[in-house]
Amino acid sequence: MSQPVRNPLPAPVSPDVIEAFRVLATANISDNLDRQPGAIGLRPFHDGTPMAGTAFTVRTRAGDNKVIHEALDLVRPGDVLVVDGDGDMSRALIGEIMCAIAKKRGVAGFVLDGAIRDVDAIARAPFPVFARTVIHRGPYKNGPGEINAPVAVGGMVVRPGDIVVGDGDGVVAFDPAMAIDLLAAVRAQERKEAEILRTIEEGTYTGAYAGKN
Repeated sequence: MSQPVRNPLPAPVSPDVIEAFRVLATANISDNLDRQPGAIGLRPFHDGTPMAGTAFTVRTRAGDNKVIHEALDLVRPGDVLVVDGDGDMSRALIGEIMCAIAKKRGVAGFVLDGAIRDVDAIARAPFPVFARTVIHRGPYKNGPGEINAPVAVGGMVVRPGDIVVGDGDGVVAFDPAMAIDLLAAVRAQERKEAEILRTIEEGTYTGAYAGKN
């Protein structure tokens, strides 16, 4: 069996910054990133709890989760496990037990370009899980794999240490170096949209909103 390649862990992001993004809509974040980033074809399977954290990236062979188990021994509280499973939908990469391990170790959520199983248990839980589909067939456990290298999930490139945010609309990731400016821009958009909704409710909306929806 092949051993995974382990790259250095990225620097952590301030918990205050992560918490600030947890309450922001991914749609608004995406709007202020020129609508470019965003995983296509991945959706939430949990109870709808929003997710925000730092990307701990994993690349694995299609249908094999050995390196994901390795990653669970290395994750830090607040990490989001972002798994490039090559978009394979023939075998589940994680299920209820691996989610329980991840949650116990402080992981903020899973983002997988692949399949999951035990969907009924995952659907009832507040632990965020975003994936491509569901299948009962279990994974191989042979490797190879790579930890903390740039990956692609749903066509979105995610680098180790990126901030990852997810909600009912999907998942977006971005460089933490732009976090403060992005945070200000998203909050400004929220205020503008709240004002638009107020005028609609009051019957004074003029239709002049050149917004991003």
